[in-house]
Amino acid sequence: MPEKPEVVTVVNSLREKIIGKKITGCNIYWDNIIAYPTSSKFKEEIIGEVINDIESRGKFIVITLNKYTLLIHLRMEGKFMFREKNDVVSKHEHVEFILDDAISFRFHDVRKFGKMYLFLKEEVNLVKPLSQLGLEYYDSALTKEYLYNKIHNKNTPIKTVLLDQSIIAGIGNIYDDEILFMSGILPTRKACDVTIDECFLIINNTKDILERAIKKGGTTIKSFTSSEGVHGLFQNELLVHGKECGMCPKCHSEIEKIKVGGRGTYFCPHCQK
Repeated sequence: MPEKPEVVTVVNSLREKIIGKKITGCNIYWDNIIAYPTSSKFKEEIIGEVINDIESRGKFIVITLNKYTLLIHLRMEGKFMFREKNDVVSKHEHVEFILDDAISFRFHDVRKFGKMYLFLKEEVNLVKPLSQLGLEYYDSALTKEYLYNKIHNKNTPIKTVLLDQSIIAGIGNIYDDEILFMSGILPTRKACDVTIDECFLIINNTKDILERAIKKGGTTIKSFTSSEGVHGLFQNELLVHGKECGMCPKCHSEIEKIKVGGRGTYFCPHCQK
């Protein structure tokens, strides 16, 4: 599933192509993609809107229109395609926006897990899903005290807690493994046992890893690409994730893989305590 760096990469790849464009048509071929409002209401309200900005909030793409804000969650395999208006729609292209009467801007999702929401601009941060999100990795309020207060009473593994989007928005399975490795913390440790000094390490490594991943265009693993085949390069710099039976870059012990909260988890049993 795309995490913060991949979502930022998608946003950057779309910015020059869609900002300033007017949505003159909308076709919905799979209603379940539209989480809010109804697909018919979504289509009715979005036609005529102009795309003024595009950014990210956690793992959501946030497209600011005139009256509304369009939220898009890519989930497992969502991506965008640009086509000619009259090009045949493939079976995996589920939502189509016609821009300025000529460009067909399409949401492609093999698994059909992606979601779109259309809210009034003044409401978008006050209702789910954005109202449930925690701090961004770059927020000045993301301090060791903030993180410690959020996790010190949780008995669940720190790996699982860092995936909680209500604490830090945008961390997923890949970067979770990398953050905990660089922080020297075993992913199975109870969050309540993580010290405030270790929270400082987690925050610093979160910022460093996500910023470096964004500069590299994110991580391309399995089926994820950002848009029209744009691939990230950060997978070449992953230290533990996906390195089962590989060697730890710090101590040369064998990297191990286990399940934590149902998620494949990679770690060094020697370096992470």
